[in-house]
Amino acid sequence: MTDVGAAEALIFERIQPLPARRVALSEAAGGILREPVRAERDQPPFDRVTMDGIAIALRDWQDGVRSFEVVGLQAAGAPPMTLSAPGRCIEIMTGAMLPAGADAVIPVERISRETTQAHVEPTLDVAARQFIHPRGSDGQAGSLLLEPGTSLNPPEVAILASAGCAEVEIGAAPRVAVISTGDELVEPGQPVATHQIRSSNDWAIAAALERRCSASVTRVLIKDEREEMLARIAALHDESDVLVLSGGVSMGRYDLVPGVLEQLGVELVFHKIEQRPGRPMWFGMSRASKPVFALPGNPVSTLVCLYRYVLPAIHRALGLTATPHEIVRLAENVEFAPDLAYFLPVVVESSSDGAALANPRPTNTSGDFVSLASTTGFVELPRGEDVYSKGLAVRLFRW
Repeated sequence: MTDVGAAEALIFERIQPLPARRVALSEAAGGILREPVRAERDQPPFDRVTMDGIAIALRDWQDGVRSFEVVGLQAAGAPPMTLSAPGRCIEIMTGAMLPAGADAVIPVERISRETTQAHVEPTLDVAARQFIHPRGSDGQAGSLLLEPGTSLNPPEVAILASAGCAEVEIGAAPRVAVISTGDELVEPGQPVATHQIRSSNDWAIAAALERRCSASVTRVLIKDEREEMLARIAALHDESDVLVLSGGVSMGRYDLVPGVLEQLGVELVFHKIEQRPGRPMWFGMSRASKPVFALPGNPVSTLVCLYRYVLPAIHRALGLTATPHEIVRLAENVEFAPDLAYFLPVVVESSSDGAALANPRPTNTSGDFVSLASTTGFVELPRGEDVYSKGLAVRLFRW
């Protein structure tokens, strides 16, 4: 049986990069950048005024001038005007270019206007270059703005736009086949017999893949019949980049998935992990070097394995740069006797001093997925302890 850390390492060793694709900027949000992005120009590209008011020559102020003749209006987006004579000023708007000959800005709140005269409070302190955002102070033309592996969230999309990127190369949306097996499973909206249950694992898996990986998901239910499994899984393999199965991986008569996958030529990497829940997880690689994840059928086990192993693996294939783990502290003691890693659902709340505390919300069984509602995610408690003490720092996996 494989340890949690070893299972993760075995998966990561085999994951291959997914193809890249070039998309319009309007389609880039949520993608993983696959190319460096450099500044198109200095940022800001000119001396930018940061306050509505008047632009003056500081030497006039130092010479005692307190009333200025307004000789024009400099708006944002307009070519720069020139301040060419002493005792004059130019009315200026936030975001405008600094007029030539001006080197200070006085805020509108400190000015009174009388036709073409701007009177400034005589005791005001005026400093050189005040309220001016200097050209190139945020970055120089050609400087690296974003590195490959960056997740493109709203700030990064704004940076792409500022760099003039109408198109950008990102990791291609992975095509993932989500397969639930079992004669007992019935789709929502369909008649359900007393001996059947609603299929929910596949819906949860698809939601996570779409939300967290921008995946293109094909969701399929397959009966516990070997020949049907062989045919349908083979076809789905050829159409997909990744296979994620749920159910049929334990030791029962109808747990056909491991044998079917091996018959299809999927090489077993490991089967069973030293953890609870989710111990029976199966992982292998097809002859076409496509990863195949076969998760346990109990809903809590399915979700834990999905978030602990599958999503990180797909992020790696997309080229996402690894980020530090999110760490929280246990809000109370937790007892767990088996010599297994323990994945414990929690609600994370802040203490009075701002610490992130994980409040345990254990489920009744690994089939009790209803108890996961309103939880933040789960924490990983490493094997080898009988009691995990209040205040222990542990890794958090958010839903």
